[in-house]
Amino acid sequence: MDIITSSITSIATSPVVPFDRSSVLWVLIVGIIMAFLLGAGLGANDVSNTFGTSVGSGVVTIVQAYILASIFITLGAVLVGWSVTDTMRKGVVDVTEYYSDPHELMLGQVAILAGTAGWLAITTFCGMPVSTTHAMVGSTLGFSLVLRGTEGVNWSEIYRIIGSWFLSPALSGLISGVLYLFVDIAVLRRNHPFECGLRSLPALYFFVIAFNVLMVTWDGSKLLHFDLIPFWGAALISIAIGSIAALLVQFVLKPRLWRKIQASTAVDFDGVRTSSFKTVELHTTSENSECDSEQDLLNRMRCFFKVLLPNMERIDDAKTIQLFAWIQIFTACFAGFAIGANDVSNAIAPVATLVAVYKDQNARQEAEVPIYVLLFGVLAICFGLWTLGYRIIGTVGSRVSHINPASGFTIEFGAAMTTLIASKMGLPISTTQCLIGSVVVVGSLTKGGEGVQWVVFRNIVITWISTLPAAG
Repeated sequence: MDIITSSITSIATSPVVPFDRSSVLWVLIVGIIMAFLLGAGLGANDVSNTFGTSVGSGVVTIVQAYILASIFITLGAVLVGWSVTDTMRKGVVDVTEYYSDPHELMLGQVAILAGTAGWLAITTFCGMPVSTTHAMVGSTLGFSLVLRGTEGVNWSEIYRIIGSWFLSPALSGLISGVLYLFVDIAVLRRNHPFECGLRSLPALYFFVIAFNVLMVTWDGSKLLHFDLIPFWGAALISIAIGSIAALLVQFVLKPRLWRKIQASTAVDFDGVRTSSFKTVELHTTSENSECDSEQDLLNRMRCFFKVLLPNMERIDDAKTIQLFAWIQIFTACFAGFAIGANDVSNAIAPVATLVAVYKDQNARQEAEVPIYVLLFGVLAICFGLWTLGYRIIGTVGSRVSHINPASGFTIEFGAAMTTLIASKMGLPISTTQCLIGSVVVVGSLTKGGEGVQWVVFRNIVITWISTLPAAG
């Protein structure tokens, strides 16, 4: 026991190990290669899933989807992603524990990349859904526990991150559910849903674009000096840009969509059982009369929810569903921006640490994440998307007929909005988790209990729980 105690004391009081760049150059090179491969895997899977529905709808081609994804992922990574990268490289692990030996911190980053890639390979081979974010945090936690024990971990940050993993799918589901109810009440159940859908476009685009601009400009990137913009300034900029977008939609996009959809033939979406472009009349008078005649409080509440919630037997108008298929292009771009803000940051966080330690020859990491490191992550993800993404896009696209574009729009929107909020807070959450939370809520609203495959959901939850310790 005395020997162990004296050894620990000698390590703690040992002088700072001289930093020799030549001896760790191989670590930097190996880390960059592994991070590139990990980023390529993210691009082939996560990004392809985002644009798969739009490609499957026939709204955009695969090449167009690749171009849009590349643009918005780059914007998300550069404008918002830096905050998540800072959390991953300095928040989970107490970097002060490695001031005396930066070499260990560099080796730890390679271990993080290896652990994450290894767990992803195992789960992919087994056909299990997995979160890269969970694996990255688990690997980071594992290497620190091995080298420094519990003293080298910022447990408060770990609890904050894990808590966000449970909160994020719930928040995403709530946003998507509320949005779907709004779409259902304002558009789908109306006597003339196509016209109502067109009228709602300017307001929708205003909200989404203004929200994105606010997330970018308010307490934004220090690299681009957006952090100097006060909140009121960011709000004014957001409102102005959102208003311009709404005007463009009103006077440019709406007329084009009207002509294109009116001139097109009926599109055969699964779940849209109308054989031609005709308005489906919704007869709800009897339900309202029944509710008016009810005196009992419980019956009134039952009738209220019966009117509020979507009619599961309703036949949706084909032109309206086609309109939402076009809107999905916009939400897919929004989701690509969110992926750039969150997933790119997860992939390049170890590289950011490696570059910082190698460049500064210490483990302090006081400088901001360089833009070229963020762009490296974007390059890796786009490489995976352009080379292997067609496989995933083809799979998702073939299943798009099982998803109503109206509900798919609300699912993508809620997940992207939640991911962007978390990225702004510096929380490395899973975009897959957010999507699943939205799918569960919207699926329950549209089809009741039968709208959710609960066995699959159970397996996904088990994977969420097991990923953190397994990757670590």
